[in-house]
Amino acid sequence: MADRQEIADAIAGFALFADLSTPQLLGVAHTFDETFFPEGERILRQGLTGSGFYIILEGEARVVVDGQERAMLSRGDFFGEVSILLGDPPTADVVATRPLRCIVIARTQIETFLIAHPRVMFRMLQAEARRLRNANRFRA
Repeated sequence: MADRQEIADAIAGFALFADLSTPQLLGVAHTFDETFFPEGERILRQGLTGSGFYIILEGEARVVVDGQERAMLSRGDFFGEVSILLGDPPTADVVATRPLRCIVIARTQIETFLIAHPRVMFRMLQAEARRLRNANRFRA
């Protein structure tokens, strides 16, 4: 398990946190918990369970919707946000394809975190817009 400085250093290069100062990055590292998943573990289950916002520090995961792989996620990518923001079950399975190390924040803390970090919220919104654009291209 990494200490908070190591987590802050790891996330400093992620687009989601690009606008944060070093003290703010340390604050993020203290707000999130570190978690690990073995290869093959399903972190989110489509239509069933999901209670956190995850950011990948190491490893890879695949996103599966209705049995079809839709995306691969890796270092710096995030997932679980739709479920916790809307209060709905996850719209996809997320499965570790290699051992996965993440930081996670619970549903109950996400609103406070995003309001306190509007630049993170903006970058998250940008990423969501890109995902929506790509999903629309996929359907066309």
